[in-house]
Amino acid sequence: MRLVHGLRFAIGTLSVFPVRVERVDREVAGQAMVLAPAVGLVLGAVAGLPLLLPASPLLGAALAVGLLAVLTRGLHLDGLADLADGLGSGKPADQALDIMKKSDIGPFGVMALVFTLLVQVAALAEAGATSGATAGTTAAATAGAMTGATNGAGFAALVTACAAGRLALTWACRAGVPAARPGGLGAMVAGTVRPSVAWAATVAATVAALLASAAIGFVGSLDSQDSQGSQGLAGVVVPPIALLIGLGAALLLLRHARRRLGGVTGDVLGALVETATATTLVVCAVLG
Repeated sequence: MRLVHGLRFAIGTLSVFPVRVERVDREVAGQAMVLAPAVGLVLGAVAGLPLLLPASPLLGAALAVGLLAVLTRGLHLDGLADLADGLGSGKPADQALDIMKKSDIGPFGVMALVFTLLVQVAALAEAGATSGATAGTTAAATAGAMTGATNGAGFAALVTACAAGRLALTWACRAGVPAARPGGLGAMVAGTVRPSVAWAATVAATVAALLASAAIGFVGSLDSQDSQGSQGLAGVVVPPIALLIGLGAALLLLRHARRRLGGVTGDVLGALVETATATTLVVCAVLG
C-alpha cells in the first residue's frame, strides 16, 4: 500500500495525469523519487505519439517536445529557467535563492529555455532521421522503411530521454544531498533515497531502455522487411548509453548547484530533468 502512495505522489507531481494523492510525507516522497523513472517512461511513450504521424522528423519532434511540456505542466522548464537566473546572477547563495523564488524570468532563464528546447527538438529530429537514412537500399524500400525506422528510433530516443530525466531526480534525492532551503519540494524529497536504491533504479532504467530499443528495432525491421534490422546492434545499445551519459550530465549540474546553493530545491530538480533529457537526446542523435 505504501508503494501505491509513492506512485500516486510521483504521478501527481511529475505529470498532469489526474490521481488522488492521499498521503504526503518524506517516506512517500522518497518512494515517489525512486519510481520517477517509471513515470518518465510513460511520459515519453505518450509524448512520442506525434513521432508516429506521417510527418517530417522535425515537425514530429517539435510536436513531441511541446506535448511533453504540456504533460509536465512546464514544471521542469520553469525550474530550469529559475536556476539559470539564480546561478547566472553570480550572487551569494541566499540572494540567488531569492532570485529563483521570483515568478518572473530573467535573461539567463530565457536563454536557457530557448537553447534547451531548440537542442531537444533538433536532437530528437536528428535521432530519427539519422537512423531512417540507413534503412533500405532501393527507392521503394527507402520510402517504406524510412518512415518506420525514423519513427521508431525517435520514439525510443524520447522514451529513454524522459526516463533519464526522472532518474536524475532519484540520484538528486539520495541520502547525503541536502536541501538548499527549509521549505518547498526540495526539502520534502532531499535525502529520501538510499544510494543502493538509486543504483538499483539505474540498472532497471538502463535495462528498460535496452529492451524498449530492441523491441522497437525488431518491429521496425519487420515493417521494412530488412533482414539485417533497421537499427542493428549498434542502434539497440545507443539508448542505454545515452541514458547513462544524460544522467552523468545532470549529476555534474547537481554538483555545481550544491556548491553554489548549498543543496537542492524544486527548481534545481526541474533543471536536472531538462538537462538529462536534452543530453540523452543529443547522444542518441550523435551516436544513432
